[in-house]
Amino acid sequence: MGFACEDDARRVLAILPKRFAKYGLTIHPDKTRLVSFERPSRPPRRPTEKCRESPGAFDLLGFTHFWSYSLKGSPVVKRRTSRSRFSRGLRSLKEWFRKHRHLDIAAQHQTLCQNLTGHFAYYGITGNSVALSRFRQAAVRLWRRSLSRQRRDGAIAWNQFNQFLERHPLPPSVAIHSVCRPVASS
Repeated sequence: MGFACEDDARRVLAILPKRFAKYGLTIHPDKTRLVSFERPSRPPRRPTEKCRESPGAFDLLGFTHFWSYSLKGSPVVKRRTSRSRFSRGLRSLKEWFRKHRHLDIAAQHQTLCQNLTGHFAYYGITGNSVALSRFRQAAVRLWRRSLSRQRRDGAIAWNQFNQFLERHPLPPSVAIHSVCRPVASS
């Protein structure tokens, strides 16, 4: 919940556990806290500079929300993939490759494409393209490592693997949900 006045936020934070207890619920202490998320006070030296004082970055729904500056120099709230969700996604992908190394390449390719498409569908928002590209590159490295373990003559060279990727292309890391594009009405 967001509040303009700190007093209102403190009042709700005091009442919330009692309200939850009425229904037999409890509040998780790590997920329920006060965060000062004020607009930065000083103008940036460069338009793309991030806020140095970082007034209260927080994680919510798999994204880290933080203050930064737009290209025109005005402060804006930006979002990027949370570190914990990024590493958890790569960990699960690595585990999947370890368990399914015996599958043929077509099945591995299909599952990897589905995994990447799902990741891009959720985390593909405006301003998160760097994290999407990093996730795709890490997935490519994991797949190469997995395929290299099947070979007797060592790791696949990168030029060979890049030719392999031309025959088995992976989905591009693209921001699917854009604040600039209008939503298609159905």
